[in-house]
Amino acid sequence: MDSLIAAAARALAAGDPFGALNRIALRSDAPALALRGIAMAQLGDLERARALVRSAARAFGAREAVARARCVVAEAEIALAQRNLGWPARRLDAARATLQARGDPVNAAHARYLEIRHCLLVGRLGEAERLLEGQQPALLPPMLRTVHELAVAGMAMRRLDTGAACTALAQAAQAAGSAGIAALEVEVERAAAALDAPAARLVQKAQAGRLLALGEVEALFASGTLVVDACRHAVRAGDVVVPLTGRPVLFALARLLAEAWPADVSRDALAARVFRAREADESYRARLRVELGRLRRLLRPLAGVRATAQGFVLVPRHQPVAVLARPVETAQGAVDGAVLALLSDGEAWASSALALAVGASQRSVQRALDALAAGGLAQPVGRGRARRWLSQPVPGFTTTLLLPAALPGG
Repeated sequence: MDSLIAAAARALAAGDPFGALNRIALRSDAPALALRGIAMAQLGDLERARALVRSAARAFGAREAVARARCVVAEAEIALAQRNLGWPARRLDAARATLQARGDPVNAAHARYLEIRHCLLVGRLGEAERLLEGQQPALLPPMLRTVHELAVAGMAMRRLDTGAACTALAQAAQAAGSAGIAALEVEVERAAAALDAPAARLVQKAQAGRLLALGEVEALFASGTLVVDACRHAVRAGDVVVPLTGRPVLFALARLLAEAWPADVSRDALAARVFRAREADESYRARLRVELGRLRRLLRPLAGVRATAQGFVLVPRHQPVAVLARPVETAQGAVDGAVLALLSDGEAWASSALALAVGASQRSVQRALDALAAGGLAQPVGRGRARRWLSQPVPGFTTTLLLPAALPGG
């Protein structure tokens, strides 16, 4: 490795892409192409970065397995930044194994953390935890220690374990300070701000509700209160969770009954809100009885649903009853909250990547995007296959509760 390549690599490691480009911008040999690609990625020109890294991988000879593996890892990182979630996982795993076997444990660990970040992004928390178990952050440089602690904090926040999240973020801030990379310090600060920002809105006894931070949501779940969670479409009390994802009618009935508790809700009101009927004729009343029967069976461990003279009332086994709503109510639909949460990371997403992350059909995601765009919460960039979506952020709110994840306690 010549002196210019070595100096450019040190500049990139310190987060100085311009310093690296000043040394290698006019060179077209394989190491220079790879470093130029990484520099362009740090500057945000991801398409150009991807092309350069691919060119570098082709330029390296068959005997330069380590260099080619590093290019695969760099390309995977660029794909993650582009939110290209259909990336070649087998190629990355093979590259990681090559790096580990050929004496480059740092880049092998970097490849593993890319896999972990991918799992976090699509809500596979169990797999992310399994991958994290084998890592030894104490042996890593400060930059990767920061990435490790951010991953730990991200999982803890998804699971509403704010104590573990605070500990991990404090360690991430210390490691980022040691790394001396400003962008990394900003990323840690953004993650820490999510702990204090409003994450949900509490609705009780027909009140408008107050905003709760993640720690307050965690305390609410631990209190034994019967919570109808409109962020993750579930009903829970303590450790008992009844998921209603994919059952929009049942969840709408549960939410209406919980918002009115301890009062009842008339049959006409339930039919109008759930079935969008002008009045509850006999057919709607029959359908309402069927749906409430299904809801009653599902909620049996937590609550009953009793008929009254006017309508129906929720009879909880645990009191009080609360509804945990989104901090900002968005368009109607089962996936709009998760889509908005994913868009809030500031990256440009394709609708296909959003569908993969949310676990819904691309058409459902497209409907949610259209509704969010109509409400001024998202905007498209580009046309056709190149179209990407960005969010119009709502200042002061975090969307952690809307991200794909296993239900707390589930």
